[in-house]
Amino acid sequence: MSPIKRRQFLQFASSALATLGLSQLDIEQKSLRYARVLAQSTPRKLALLVGINTYSDQPLQGCVTDVSLQQQLLINRFGFNSKDILTVTDRQATRSNILTAFEEHLIKQAKPGDVVVFHFSGHGSRVKDPDKDTPDGLNSTFVPVDYSQTTENNAVQDIMGHTLFLLMKAVQTENLTVVLDSCHSGGAKRGNFRVRSRDGGSQLQAISDEKNYQQQWLSRLNLSLQDFIQQRRTGVAKGVVIASARRNQLAADAPFSDFYAGVFTYVMTQYLWQQSGNETVASIIPNVSRTTTQISVQEQKPEYEVKPGSDNDRRSVYFIDKQTPPAEAAIVKVEGDRVQIWLGGLNPQSLAAFGQGAILAIVDPQKRHQGQVKLQSRNGLVGVGKLMGTAQPGTLLQENVRGIPTDVTLHIGLDLSLGNDAAAAKQALQANKRIEIFPLQQAEVNYIFGRITNAYHQELQQRNVADIPAIGSLGLFSPGLDLIPGSFAKSDETVTDAVNRLQPKLKSLLAARIIKLTLNTNSSRLNAIASMSQEGQNQILASTFPVRSIASTAIALNRPQQGGGTPPLSSNSRELPLGTSIQFRIVNNESRNLYLSVLAIDSTGEMSILFPNNWTATDDVMQLNAGQTLLLPDPSKDNFTFVTQKPKGITEVLIIASTTPLRKALSALRSIASQGQQQRGPFTPSEPTEVIDRLLDDLDEGTRGNPTAVAVQNQGIKSIDTSQIAAMSITFEII
Repeated sequence: MSPIKRRQFLQFASSALATLGLSQLDIEQKSLRYARVLAQSTPRKLALLVGINTYSDQPLQGCVTDVSLQQQLLINRFGFNSKDILTVTDRQATRSNILTAFEEHLIKQAKPGDVVVFHFSGHGSRVKDPDKDTPDGLNSTFVPVDYSQTTENNAVQDIMGHTLFLLMKAVQTENLTVVLDSCHSGGAKRGNFRVRSRDGGSQLQAISDEKNYQQQWLSRLNLSLQDFIQQRRTGVAKGVVIASARRNQLAADAPFSDFYAGVFTYVMTQYLWQQSGNETVASIIPNVSRTTTQISVQEQKPEYEVKPGSDNDRRSVYFIDKQTPPAEAAIVKVEGDRVQIWLGGLNPQSLAAFGQGAILAIVDPQKRHQGQVKLQSRNGLVGVGKLMGTAQPGTLLQENVRGIPTDVTLHIGLDLSLGNDAAAAKQALQANKRIEIFPLQQAEVNYIFGRITNAYHQELQQRNVADIPAIGSLGLFSPGLDLIPGSFAKSDETVTDAVNRLQPKLKSLLAARIIKLTLNTNSSRLNAIASMSQEGQNQILASTFPVRSIASTAIALNRPQQGGGTPPLSSNSRELPLGTSIQFRIVNNESRNLYLSVLAIDSTGEMSILFPNNWTATDDVMQLNAGQTLLLPDPSKDNFTFVTQKPKGITEVLIIASTTPLRKALSALRSIASQGQQQRGPFTPSEPTEVIDRLLDDLDEGTRGNPTAVAVQNQGIKSIDTSQIAAMSITFEII
């Protein structure tokens, strides 16, 4: 292998940062100051981050962004010095360069007790395994940029999992984390995503240099071939390996707002920005997996493996004990009162609320607010804002006010299965207000309009999907081409008729997209708790609360909660059989009254109003007094129950709590309910977008009415203040 100079590696980093508005100089300047606070001299923290977009035959788009996501996380949240992070991207990420980088930067430098991270984002594949470690006789690989298939024995220049095992074993510390955002189940595209896999199989084998390289390491490690086989069949060499998907699943490369990233890498790094304690791998992966599955495809569920016999799954992630405030962003550059910030802590579903109009609070290590940054623009995950106060590069920022645009639209992509009907579909869809059409693979879309093909029908059968629509029928898919239940009809329907039939659903999907922009469980400071249980039972199935409120502190300390007991820190997702009666409990632990609205969005996208549900009551019907608990339904006064029913799939319940009355929303709800002559009980509004718009008006007025808030004076923005509003979510799957 050809040697690589460190100066050359430092140049590699700039390509990843430039695409996101950063420069190597920015990182170096920041590290000189911030590293004095976070970077520890002992143990040393080393990272090698590899990301490849520029494959010649199947290019990807988000892998270089992944490198920046991981790099900024390690620097700002885990105290890495930028000089100890080596990035190798695109054309520099050849097989030889990747292996040399692993040797020179990690193996030769790491000492016992040091912390080491290796991250790879790119294509994965499989080649023939001469030792047949698995029943299919294949070994998983990751694909360098100079991958090519030779005519000699169909050999490819992949780096085998066997080789990675040896490299990991050679690292002189047990504190090793390997993160692989790639897959091995076939490449190409799926819906609006690109799949991070190149086709492989028993017809391919590794080049002779790969086998010789493994033999060299066996000699260096004084490891016999039989011991090598036995050890790798037992488990990973050391530390922990985190994979973006299971062996037979897909890893998505996806568009987010105006940038691309790996779904898994973005979700995982964003989740870690929001944590203040020492999260373990065992606690992280289930939470990350739920979000990854919702954003990507049902066939992407991250997993991890630790060294056999170790407790690495119960140790802190990256093997670093840390106590830093949770954050949405960090300042990377200061020029007078103008700052550049990295927004890696933003939830993917909330990006549209963080452009002009968002306000972030400057927070010190004691979690005290020391000023604000008023966001003026955002490009990808890089924002530019006005500094109101004093701050240095590396300073963490927490959300104070988000700004939801009043012109939010529903983004629909057109599937190739429409064929010659695509033009008619575009015209019919654009006739609906607030719907935009985007080409697949070129922009973020919320849903895809398309047709059930014979090939996809067979795939659904192989996946044992229930209630498969007829071949030729038209309907909606998720961005990852999962079916949207209830959106398909007969097979001979015209495109125009299908779009007309789907109009109510499209309105509901738009309303759901808008209201989800308010979700701020990670950042709200209201002291309220919502939980779900089976009716008539005390066991809590799921709970949610603003983690930055004093409620979270009390729960963490296992203190009793006023008016409702102490819900456990349970996972916010449960599988519930059909016919299950459920009840929600909402506790107001504030010293002031709160005003509530509770909405449900089922797997078809239909939105229902669960609370308020008494349309003849006085205007305080949405009020929950200080220290009080709301039961929904309340057996003592409600004449309805909530029972899980078809269609099966994910249902999301949104709980909106505000310190100011929700009068406009209530007025809109009453008007719609009266049209259907309904006096009590939950109902599905015919114009859900109108209801949500009025609810946002109420929340905006509440923010502007707060004398301590700095609301944005922009008529095109609805302000949501974290001290005045809590928007929480409970998700469950009906099975």
